[in-house]
Amino acid sequence: QVQLVESGGGLVQPGGSLRLSCAASGFILDHYSMGWLRQVPGKEREGIALITASSGNTYYDDSVKGRFTISRDNAKKMVYLQMDGLNAEETAVYYCARLSGAAWWKDDEYDAWGQGTQVTVSS
Repeated sequence: QVQLVESGGGLVQPGGSLRLSCAASGFILDHYSMGWLRQVPGKEREGIALITASSGNTYYDDSVKGRFTISRDNAKKMVYLQMDGLNAEETAVYYCARLSGAAWWKDDEYDAWGQGTQVTVSS
């Protein structure tokens, strides 16, 4: 069955970096665009980065552009999110998800989700 498993979350100081990983199984990763979304406490889940299936084009929410980098390794069936310059407002649960629609920034455009990984930015 389709499975996405995130890892790499944790506690980081403001200004620090983390690299999140997402292991995909049960489907052909090459065929799908993949996104990272996050949910800040008390707010809706939102898409922050997308990497397309074929060309590997990347798209970012303005709030993370220039600091976050999404990448994929189809041979290893992995998707990554490198996060630099983290700030406290980015404390959230981060999710890897498989895109099924067009509006990648909306969480209802995804049809498969990981369990999420907690990222806490605090001194």
